[in-house]
Amino acid sequence: MKKTELIAPCGMNCGICSGYLAFTRGLKTKGIRMPYCAGCRPRRKNCAFLKKQCDLLRMGQVEYCHECRSFPCRRLQDLDTRYRTLFRMSMIENLEFIKEDGIRRFLRQEAERWKCQKCGGVICCHNGVCFDCGLDELKSRTKLYRWKDE
Repeated sequence: MKKTELIAPCGMNCGICSGYLAFTRGLKTKGIRMPYCAGCRPRRKNCAFLKKQCDLLRMGQVEYCHECRSFPCRRLQDLDTRYRTLFRMSMIENLEFIKEDGIRRFLRQEAERWKCQKCGGVICCHNGVCFDCGLDELKSRTKLYRWKDE
């Protein structure tokens, strides 16, 4: 799978999502119960968050939300607020970066931003845990979808 396929139309980087990381790391077999997801585009969902509310996404008329003249729509703004508040990332900022600098540069920036300093794995945006070297920490948490300092 190409890394570009892991960037959803809404600007979510599925490669740093807990569902995708749980899926690719087989967390259920390691005693951690988290939902699995192969990513929006690989599942042909276009966007799990916005597709049902957006005719352009549903009809495949835009690749990314920034291509829409209503960008950012109210639904995307609400989603972005939740992710900025809880998960330390902004879908709107992601989309603006992609629009200005391109998907390849965005992917390079994301790889560096979410790289685990201990093992080089990927830090999850939903909880700040590396799903390669931080599984013991994840198992001990009561809140799987919050950063440790929250």
